[in-house]
Amino acid sequence: MQKLTLIAVLMLSVWTIFARADSSSAAPQGEFLGFPSEDSEGAGTSYLGVDTRDITADRLGPLHLKEETGVEITMVDQDAPAGKAGLREQDVILTLNGEKIASVEQLRRMIRETPPGRIVRLGISRNGQPMNYQVQLANRDQGFAGSDENPKSFHFAMPAMPAIPAIPDIPDIPAMDLDLPASIVVVHASARSGLMVENLTPQLGDYFGVRNGEGVLVRSVEKGSRADKAGFRAGDVITKVNGEPIHDAGDFTHALRSRKDNSVDVGIVRDKKEQVMTLSLPERKQSRDDEESLKRISSSLSQYQAEVALQKAEIQQAMAWQYQKSLENLKQRLQEKCDQSHELRLQHKNQLEMERRLRELRERLEEKLEENNWE
Repeated sequence: MQKLTLIAVLMLSVWTIFARADSSSAAPQGEFLGFPSEDSEGAGTSYLGVDTRDITADRLGPLHLKEETGVEITMVDQDAPAGKAGLREQDVILTLNGEKIASVEQLRRMIRETPPGRIVRLGISRNGQPMNYQVQLANRDQGFAGSDENPKSFHFAMPAMPAIPAIPDIPDIPAMDLDLPASIVVVHASARSGLMVENLTPQLGDYFGVRNGEGVLVRSVEKGSRADKAGFRAGDVITKVNGEPIHDAGDFTHALRSRKDNSVDVGIVRDKKEQVMTLSLPERKQSRDDEESLKRISSSLSQYQAEVALQKAEIQQAMAWQYQKSLENLKQRLQEKCDQSHELRLQHKNQLEMERRLRELRERLEEKLEENNWE
């Protein structure tokens, strides 16, 4: 009967260890005090090296507690500060530096807010007996101590971030060319001449009887304008102004602006016959409207170029910010992978510890059996 009782006790111990291993592996990630949450603002790197859980009513008896306060240690990393200081499983952490501990979250926060390397005072309960320990917190970023059963050390190197590529320059806007191409129609306001003219092509020049297509074609004459009163008609071809040949609309515009009097002699071709007509124009001070218009255009162009330069700078800044944000997101994801690797390492160490304890229990069981002459 005693032999059966001994075997039952040993098997119960084995079952308890497996149950703790299962509960440890199923514990939420936030309860690994060796790994403070990096998602929390101001997360630190201090490392104690224990797994914990909150005290519940069903644990008061086994832990010899009178009230639901503190946190129970469910696993101790023997290579971490907690293991080196002598903390054990089923110890209950009641205070840290004199402050009462009410939950795992509070303990995690206090450890996270304590700088690595600082010595903290832990008040614990072991089998109902109060005890005090001093533990020097380690730095999680400096890695964990090695194990003889797992000699490989964990190393993570952040890859070099590539330089932000140069943003190609936006080409400058070319200066405005006031010489209009042959296909552009030049409109003269009725307040001056009332003529709407366009450049000739060689084909149109042959049709209207003008050689080489030189001159400008009168497309329309505004009724009641100075040109209408002077006798101009649509279909006339202007070839000369004050005796100077007119090759295109640019020459015609220049001739009107550079006149010395308020009237000009205009040589035209009508029905393939040349004739001269006199066109009266407003005083020269009114003709300055074109110059003022050109100045406004030039000013608008300068303003547009300045806006383009400003937008270029804003685009470069936005692209640089977006690129930097992408790099930070990549760095964060790599850090999360690093934390997951740390967690897997701790779980592996816990598994090795379980296997070691199982071997010890098996050896003890064999010794007991041999003592009682069990073959």
